[in-house]
Amino acid sequence: MSTQNEKELYQRIDEVLHYLWDPIGVSGIPLARDEYHSYVPQVVALLNENANMQQIAGYLNEVVTKQMGLRENADATLHVVAVLQDWKATLKAG
Repeated sequence: MSTQNEKELYQRIDEVLHYLWDPIGVSGIPLARDEYHSYVPQVVALLNENANMQQIAGYLNEVVTKQMGLRENADATLHVVAVLQDWKATLKAG
């Protein structure tokens, strides 16, 4: 994957986490746009390591339950992971 595609993947992951994953419900708050930035590098790493859906969902669910103290939503998280994997595949193909 080119450097430009890697940058775009990073940006797309950030957007997916903010607008789709959004476990604390801040996607409509402009000042909270950076709320999930700290999780992006680990998701990028997992995608680049070709982690499977369960591994990526496990990381996101761990963040939700252990760091945020919330209940996981397994179905929603798997949907988010599918979107993340689609972005990676799209950018890799392009």
